[in-house]
Amino acid sequence: MSAETANDIRFTDLALSEPLLRALADVGYESPSPIQAATIPPLLAGRDVLGQAQTGTGKTAAFALPILNQLEPAARKPQALVLAPTRELAIQVAEAFHKYARHLPGFHVLPVYGGQGYGPQLSALKRGVHVVVGTPGRVIDHLERGSLDLSELRCLVLDEADEMLRMGFIDDVEAVLKKTPETRQVALFSATMPQQIRRIAQTYLKDPVEIAIKSSTTTAKNIRQRYWMVSGVNKLDALTRILEAEPFDGMLVFARTKLGTQELADKLAARGLSAAAIHGDVEQKQREKLVQSLKDGRVDILVATDVAARGLDVERVSHVLNYDIPYDTESYVHRIGRTGRAGRSGEAILFVAPRERGMLGAIERATRQKIEPMELPSVETVNERRVAKFLERIGSGLESGQIGLFRDLIERYEREHNVPAVEIAAALAGLLQGDTPLLLEPPRERPRPAPERGERAERGERHPARGDARPAERPQKPRAPRDQGPRAPETGMETFRIEVGHRHGVQPGNIVGAIANEADLESRYIGRIDIRDDHSLVDLPEGMPRELMEHLKRVRVAGQQLSLRRAEAGDTDGPPRGKRPFAGPPRGKPAGRPKPGKR
Repeated sequence: MSAETANDIRFTDLALSEPLLRALADVGYESPSPIQAATIPPLLAGRDVLGQAQTGTGKTAAFALPILNQLEPAARKPQALVLAPTRELAIQVAEAFHKYARHLPGFHVLPVYGGQGYGPQLSALKRGVHVVVGTPGRVIDHLERGSLDLSELRCLVLDEADEMLRMGFIDDVEAVLKKTPETRQVALFSATMPQQIRRIAQTYLKDPVEIAIKSSTTTAKNIRQRYWMVSGVNKLDALTRILEAEPFDGMLVFARTKLGTQELADKLAARGLSAAAIHGDVEQKQREKLVQSLKDGRVDILVATDVAARGLDVERVSHVLNYDIPYDTESYVHRIGRTGRAGRSGEAILFVAPRERGMLGAIERATRQKIEPMELPSVETVNERRVAKFLERIGSGLESGQIGLFRDLIERYEREHNVPAVEIAAALAGLLQGDTPLLLEPPRERPRPAPERGERAERGERHPARGDARPAERPQKPRAPRDQGPRAPETGMETFRIEVGHRHGVQPGNIVGAIANEADLESRYIGRIDIRDDHSLVDLPEGMPRELMEHLKRVRVAGQQLSLRRAEAGDTDGPPRGKRPFAGPPRGKPAGRPKPGKR
């Protein structure tokens, strides 16, 4: 199915239940993306699906909506299982299920992943859940404990299968597949189709419908793309600063929902900006008037949803600002394509929350273009612009030729009250400005800069699984040459031995992926890795809690249990056979990822 055909389809054409359509309407979705339009019908018909699509094409809704459409609300055992390569993706998928099921009473989805205590997961499974979303290692742990019963499973989804292969989880994926009922439906999604993924599809999928979505994700070279990492500064305040300091002609601001567009337009108007909202509930005649107002310069900012802005072509639009990051890369391309038309230059700005870094990376990969970070205009810059505009208004007033009467009145007031004309002008200017201050107040303390990509916004955040146990700060220390005898760990690190090595075909990336996932530890806090014949050595932060050590013993890599333990003298002797380059100590302490919200 082509993208053009998909654009003519609406969710109401896809045989989805009324509660799901209501949930989609709540979040402002009207038309499915190409992967959704191609995938939802065969899944609703009970067919297996093999889908090739990049991250960010909207595939979560492509499998979540059919699963929710066919749930038995009264059943207590899991009816659907989604395997995801990382805890972040598992949380995002679980949140998407929760969002689409908002009008399905009693629905329960449970994300399960390493680094989180077993207690809440066991309690939820015992109470009963409809959908489980998890990383392969933790799902297998629950299967071995007997706490996850897949006997009534109807659908299994393998999300980002090639990423699970890259991280060394493919054996775990097959182990899960073998423990599911023969009658279950399978949907496998992968950005690429390496031989091992194709083999799994041929082995475990029954006559699948094959879907390949080639995203039309090219962006014009004449559009400068920048992002602002929204951290510590309110989005609305950041937008206001940009609007006041960034020279623009006309601007489209994209929000995710109809309600969001209206609220944002009202808030911008209250701040003295010429803004209006355009969304699916605005009648066509009013829509045309708003677009014409943007063309004529009577409105400078249109706040829009994706659907409302489709086909909108206004030469005056010099900037597109993504107030809410789009859920798929094609939406991003369509949005920023509203500027830079007919060879003119354009500006595209994207607001990214810390938890949305993954989507930013997906957009960059899909468009094959780097999006550069931008600096938020300073208070001084905004104030300079405000003063300049104020002086422009005075100049316009002097040129109007209608000041004769007012000059006479000021001269009269000056004579009668013995007040200099400049004081009277200042008082009148204050009346004109009203309660809104002309100038922004400088910050009382210097705000922290937005975190660089790959860094956490809050370094001191308490780790969800380890309480207060954190490794010490690691000062810069020169590395010892490789030929200085026994291997010594970096400062603040300990060396551990794991029982997987060259003979098992392990790669450094497999070890990093497994430990990062299961220990809830960012990969940059995993130090040197030496791969030997039958075992490997890895440097991890000091102070690893005992429970976490016990858990990592059972984690599998390349089909082997890690059986992790602290390295002894004999383990570290001799030259390493393979090593993961150590990029230097991180600036600050590792922080745990946020827990998912309660459902």
